[in-house]
Amino acid sequence: MGGDNGPEIVLDGAAMALRERPDMRFVFHGRQDELGPLLEGRTPLAAVSEIRHCDIVIAMDAKPSQALRRGRNNSSMWNAIASVKSGEADAAISGGNTGALMAMSTFCLRPIKGISRPAIAAIWPTLRADTIVLDVGATVGGDAQQLVDFSILGAAMGRALFDMRYPTVGLLNVGVEEAKGLEAVKEAARALEAASGAGFVYYGFVEGDDIGKGTVDVVVTEGFAGNIALKTAEGTARQVGSYLRSALKETWQSRLGALVAMTALKALSRKMDPRTVNGGVFLGLNGVVIKSHGGTDATGFKSALGLAYEMARNKLIEKIGDGMTRFGSTSTDPEISGQPDKIKATPA
Repeated sequence: MGGDNGPEIVLDGAAMALRERPDMRFVFHGRQDELGPLLEGRTPLAAVSEIRHCDIVIAMDAKPSQALRRGRNNSSMWNAIASVKSGEADAAISGGNTGALMAMSTFCLRPIKGISRPAIAAIWPTLRADTIVLDVGATVGGDAQQLVDFSILGAAMGRALFDMRYPTVGLLNVGVEEAKGLEAVKEAARALEAASGAGFVYYGFVEGDDIGKGTVDVVVTEGFAGNIALKTAEGTARQVGSYLRSALKETWQSRLGALVAMTALKALSRKMDPRTVNGGVFLGLNGVVIKSHGGTDATGFKSALGLAYEMARNKLIEKIGDGMTRFGSTSTDPEISGQPDKIKATPA
């Protein structure tokens, strides 16, 4: 029921996702009088879906603490999360209030044992391949232990989503030199370097431009810097797209050139479209919760549903538990000993 565009784009996105993954099933939590007529007009989707009526809808501007107190009494957001806890659903997806969704998810599902705080992970298109970046907004500030936890979570997501055997992990910093950065970042680097090989390979410090280059598989930072980096990248993509569209319309020669290069321009547009990587994963909880952009359309919501499907299908929670078990042990695998630059995105 949340998001800027109401429930219609959620059902449209679900219908699109169903065409790509026919084994998906849906439970829509919300107001029956709004959802019922929308679902009736989408016959294939209606055949694999049910509606659970909820009296309460969490407002987009509600404070997390207020939403948590009020929302536990039959709200659409709470009931969706609770269905994951009960095992009825494999994942919960919402385009609603981010703070409320995180507060409810943490309270209902609880953090995985050994994880201090959950993080929001985003999929980031790069010049090499998609990269995982976390945290992008759940935790403002963070100590060394939280950065280590985020590294374990991000590596587990890499193994689950991209079938990587040893994802490379880098800590976002103001420089690559060991002496640079906050003490918490340097302390986390020492811990990760000592444990490199326990389900991941620690690459070292990375800078902001390394994200777009795809230097590592997982970029780890605290939520303040991560959220700014994410919003800056999204804004830059829109800015470049606007510049390009204006330039291609400027003269008849540029319009003719655009027609000649139409195939390449469409491919570029798809690559820069933030809807194709919509969905932030709440990592570190005992269940899969995906936060969709509130302002997305049906295509973007379809992407969030696809991400949730892959997280559940590839047993993300089990892989995180495995990462917690393996962390702290030093690998003796000759494939990775002393060769972190040779095993990026190694398939299992």
